[in-house]
Amino acid sequence: MGLYFWRRESRAVAGWFMLMTFMVGCAPSTAITGTWKSPEATAGTFNRIIVAALTDNAVARQTIEAQLQTQLQQRGINATKSIDLFPPAIMRDGGTTADAILNKIKGDQHDAILTVALVNTETETRHVPGQTMYTPITRFGWYGTFRGYYTYWRPMLYDPGYYREDKVYFLETNLYDAQSERLLWSAQSESYNPTSLQRFAQKFGEVTVGQMQKENLIK
Repeated sequence: MGLYFWRRESRAVAGWFMLMTFMVGCAPSTAITGTWKSPEATAGTFNRIIVAALTDNAVARQTIEAQLQTQLQQRGINATKSIDLFPPAIMRDGGTTADAILNKIKGDQHDAILTVALVNTETETRHVPGQTMYTPITRFGWYGTFRGYYTYWRPMLYDPGYYREDKVYFLETNLYDAQSERLLWSAQSESYNPTSLQRFAQKFGEVTVGQMQKENLIK
């Protein structure tokens, strides 16, 4: 498939994590929704991984890569952030080709490349139903007149509910072999209403690397 994550098309997702500060709808959550694994992928193969967030937003890139790096290091994997090898200024000016990037990655003895990209966003509008509350009346004098009956029955209250928008982010994480450039593992995840970049990045790193370990990609 080749390593194309530094193409200028990455500008289409520039600033995507900076948008992740929306109002809280349902409880924020991040979860893996599906994975694919190549038969060639086995545990113990990868000891030095470079992680790359596919965005031109330097803050988002640094934050996401740092969390993935931390999770990998906690499992004994030597992980490097791509932003440390290829600073934003170099990538923005287009001074580095895909071949040069790959040569640098291989020269530093990295055996795998872990990428993450935002592939889609959706806004879901849902109705939050209200509640009907009835207050019983225990006295009976109000039956005599309409005024009394109506006045006593007014405690029947109705809350019509309201509409709320949930922001859903769909992300794709890919693991490539650095030598052959072949895709070895891919995962799709969804994040609902993230309240901050830091919290999202931490949770995303936990569930992603945890899934890699679960599927025997790393020890």
